Amino acid sequence: MIDGLDEITLATLLLVVVAGFAAGWVDAVVGGGGLIQLPALLMVPGISPVQALATNKLGSIFGTTTSAVTYFRRAKPDLKTALPMAVVALLGSLGGAFLALSLPESVFKPIIVVALILVALFTAFRPTVGTLTQLRFRGQRHYWTAAVIGGVIGFYDGLIGPGTGSFLVIAMVTLLGYNFLASSAKAKIVNMCTNAGALMLFIPSGAVLWSLGLILGVANMLGGYLGARMAITRGSRFIRIIFLIVVTVLILTLSRDVWSENFQSGG
Repeated sequence: MIDGLDEITLATLLLVVVAGFAAGWVDAVVGGGGLIQLPALLMVPGISPVQALATNKLGSIFGTTTSAVTYFRRAKPDLKTALPMAVVALLGSLGGAFLALSLPESVFKPIIVVALILVALFTAFRPTVGTLTQLRFRGQRHYWTAAVIGGVIGFYDGLIGPGTGSFLVIAMVTLLGYNFLASSAKAKIVNMCTNAGALMLFIPSGAVLWSLGLILGVANMLGGYLGARMAITRGSRFIRIIFLIVVTVLILTLSRDVWSENFQSGG
């Protein structure tokens, strides 16, 4: 029995572990691991959507912390940009989570799909984007832009969540001018804080399934470590390819949700 889920089978538990490992790897490289991990959790018998979301965040914070430390040790990201951005993102995540209690996701998903399509097209047809670091701004303007990115995407993560890491990466590539590797390194530090912000609400509510979340966290941590090492070894070109794959899957997943929520339910 795991946290009162007496119907969970060994096969389901193994599925969650494999999904956690894969999600940690994808998250470490380019973000978007929640697309793998959250659906696996929702397959656990007896788990509620809120419990799945909360447990997903617990598992994810192990992976994002591990990959953030790995990137820090090997890629040496600019903490003067990443840390203030992460603090603002944490506050944004708290605000988004509060708002999520009263607003349906269906209001935002169509907008997100359009934004992701534009991001994918921009990245696909601009092959040189993200290959080199060419900062757009200097001085205080750079840090203020980073803080705004952190706040907006942190708010999104608390409100809805899917693809947060991918949004962070592309925002730092296009708006700040970092390459994909530097962007992924900073994104892990920021994403770690947005997960922490959400957990600040989920833990007091009692929604976290601790035993399942810790098992998931170990798998996520291993995937995050291996993913971060591979991204650092392979570089920005490899990350760009994985980014396009993940964003395409995210577009298809959210488009399916928009269709079922706005069209099939009405029929």
